[in-house]
Amino acid sequence: MIIQTLNKIPFWQKVLAGFALGILTGVMLGESATALKPLGDLFIAAIKMLVAPLVLCAIVVSITSLGSSSNLKRLSFKTLALFMLTGTLASLIGLAVGSSFDMGGSMQLASSEVRERVVPGFAQVLLDMIPVNPFASLTDGKVLQIIVFAALVGIAINAVGEKAEPLKKVFDAGAEVMFQLTRMVLKLTPIGVFGLMAWVVGEYGLSTLLPLGKFIIAIYIAALIHILFVYGGLVKFAARLSPLQFFRKAMPAQLVAFSTASSFGTLPVTTKCAESMGVSKRYSAFVLPMGATMNMDGCGGIYPAIAAIFIAQIYGIPLDMTDYMLIAVTATVASVGTAGVPGSAMVMLTVTLGVIGLPLEGIAFIAAIDRVIDMIRTCTNVTGDMMTAVVVGNSEGELDRERFYKAEEDKIVAENA
Repeated sequence: MIIQTLNKIPFWQKVLAGFALGILTGVMLGESATALKPLGDLFIAAIKMLVAPLVLCAIVVSITSLGSSSNLKRLSFKTLALFMLTGTLASLIGLAVGSSFDMGGSMQLASSEVRERVVPGFAQVLLDMIPVNPFASLTDGKVLQIIVFAALVGIAINAVGEKAEPLKKVFDAGAEVMFQLTRMVLKLTPIGVFGLMAWVVGEYGLSTLLPLGKFIIAIYIAALIHILFVYGGLVKFAARLSPLQFFRKAMPAQLVAFSTASSFGTLPVTTKCAESMGVSKRYSAFVLPMGATMNMDGCGGIYPAIAAIFIAQIYGIPLDMTDYMLIAVTATVASVGTAGVPGSAMVMLTVTLGVIGLPLEGIAFIAAIDRVIDMIRTCTNVTGDMMTAVVVGNSEGELDRERFYKAEEDKIVAENA
C-alpha cells in the first residue's frame, strides 16, 4: 500500500522533497549530517557507472538514426553555434556582474610570484579529442574521446550501409538496455539528493560561507540572469515556446544537477526531461552528451570571469579593457572544453588566470567553497543543454510541440516503476 502510494507521487516532487529534507537535516544535525554523505556517494557511483556505455551507445544510435549526412551536418552546426553563442553571453554576463560587485571588500593580500601558464594550442586541443585507444578511453571515462569515437563509428555504419546492419542492431539493443538500466538507477535519485544536500549543509554551514558571501552571491546572480534571460529568451523568441513550461519540465534535472554538481551525473535525468519536452530521442541522444562536455556556460563562462575579477580585487591588481577581453575569450573557449564532472572548472580557472597574469595562489581562497558554487554552475550547464535541445530540435522538426505543453514530467521515472 505504501509503495503504491509512493509510486503515484510525481518524480519531481520526490526529488524536491529529498532536496528540502536534506537541507533541513543538515541544519538540524550540523556536522553529524556529513555521515549521510555515503547515500549521495552511492547515487553518484551508480549513475557514473552508466555514463561511458550510455554515451557510446546513445551517440552511435542517434547518428545512425539521423541517417542523412546533410541532416547530421546541419544539426551539428546549429548545436555548436548555439553553444558558442551562449558561452560568449555567459562570459560577458560574468564580467558585467563581477565588475559590479566589490567582492574583495577589506581583504587585501600581497601579490606573490605570478606563474605564467601555457594555454594549449588549437592543434593540441584537437589531438586530445582523438582516442589513441578507444577501450582505454571507455575505461578512464574520457567522455569527449568517447563521443568522438562513437560519432565516427556511427558515421562509418551509415557509410557502409547494409553490411553494417548487424553492428547497428547491436548498438540499438545496447542503447535500449542502457536506457532500462538508467530508469532503474534513477529511482535512487531522491535518496541521493537527500544525502548530498545533508552533507553540503552539514559540512559548510552558513558561518563558513560568510567571508566569501559576495563572491558566491555574484556567481548565483550571474547564473540566474543567464538561465532566466538568455535561456528563457531563446526558448521564447527563437523556439516561440513557453519559458515557464520549459523551466517546469526542466526542474527535475536542475535539482539533480544542483545537488550532484555533475553534468554527466545528471545526464540520465536530463535526457528524460528533454524527452518529456517533446525532443526526439534521436536528437536528445546526440545533443545532451555533447552538451555535457562542450556546453559549459556556468563552469567555463560565468565562473572564470567572476573568479578572475575577485582574485584581482583581493590582490589589489587593476584590470584594463585588454584583460577583460582576454578573460571573455578564454572563458568562452573554456565553456566549450570544460569536462562535465565536479571540480573541473578549477582547472580551467588556472588557464584564465595564467592568460592575464594573475596569481594562481588566489584559487586557494575559493577552493573551499567550490562545491557550493559548483552546484549553481552545473545547474546552469544542464539547463543550457536542455534549452539547446528544445531550440535546435524545434528548428529541425525534432520537437513535438504538443508534447512540450503536455503535463507528463511526473512520468520521468514512474513510467517503469
